[in-house]
Amino acid sequence: MVDLTGLQTAFKQSSCQFAGHGRRNIEVLKKAFEQVDPFLESDVYGSGKIIEDFQDKMAALLGKESAVFFPSGTMAQQIALRVWCDKKGLAKVAYHPLSHLEIHEEDGLKELHKIKTILLADKTRVIDLKDIVSMEEDVACVLLELPQREIGGQLPNFETLVEISRYCKLNGIKLHLDGARLLEVLPFYEKTAKEVCDLFDSIYLSFYKGIGGIAGAVLAGEEKFIKESKVWKRRYEGDLISLYPYIISADYYFQERANNMGRYYEHAKELACFFNNCPGVSTVPEIPVSNMFHVHFSFPIEAVEPLIADVIQKSGVGITNHLRKTSDSSCYFEMSLGDGYAMIPKEKVEKSISLLRDALKEKSAG
Repeated sequence: MVDLTGLQTAFKQSSCQFAGHGRRNIEVLKKAFEQVDPFLESDVYGSGKIIEDFQDKMAALLGKESAVFFPSGTMAQQIALRVWCDKKGLAKVAYHPLSHLEIHEEDGLKELHKIKTILLADKTRVIDLKDIVSMEEDVACVLLELPQREIGGQLPNFETLVEISRYCKLNGIKLHLDGARLLEVLPFYEKTAKEVCDLFDSIYLSFYKGIGGIAGAVLAGEEKFIKESKVWKRRYEGDLISLYPYIISADYYFQERANNMGRYYEHAKELACFFNNCPGVSTVPEIPVSNMFHVHFSFPIEAVEPLIADVIQKSGVGITNHLRKTSDSSCYFEMSLGDGYAMIPKEKVEKSISLLRDALKEKSAG
């Protein structure tokens, strides 16, 4: 185990950060509530104007008949897949081997719902049509994650999505979108949210990732699907007495940031180019297709951790606080751009990259 406390300390002490929308603290909630009518009525157990209006707004955005707000995306997606499995009478679904459901949810889908999962494609690439066509077992639903976070935010091209959607419809397979970061990929596709979602039977959208709210998610689809999802939401105890703090922050930051995704995307391409000009560094994808990418180092984590900590201390720019080991001789970190990058003076950006480049040159020479 590598001690990364030096890196984490340097990051906390930095005056600004490359990733995200700035430091995550209770100011996120305070800002969202500043303009709210203090006499606005709360939602109650999933009902009320505040939640119903927001659900209708998201359904319209995604081009679906109906939508329901959830306190978490994990809850929303497990329920979506359960509903599709029940509809077909087949407890099998297919998704990428690095799907959030497979590696971050303690097998919730399998343990709670006894749903069998078929893993499509290998861990280094996105799912393609041939992966679905070549399945040897029938499934109720295929889940696609756009972008595929664990491999740097890679994406299939839009034509591939159209082909997959057409195949699934012809073969009675529901297609679900893990669109936690859906808004972030629209600039690359040059499509509206509705145009992408038209290819899917159900959609999950997060409100704390690119949007930067406190928490919460929405699940959208046809009316009957959402009605059944609401039953499961109650079974999961997802109908808290009130969800308005999540809804107000989701709506506030949606208004603030939904139209900024193109800017975040352009900043990601710029920053990735800077990193790719450093010795022993490469990004995945080389040219980002959203606001996120992975930064890989061809040096052991034990060497990179103190190096980045030193660069952060000298530049004042928080590059990252979390390195992951890929092998004994390599490591990487994830980068997701938001408001923070634009707030850093260009000279500070250039200084931090220059310091990193010089340090890596010295490391390579040594």
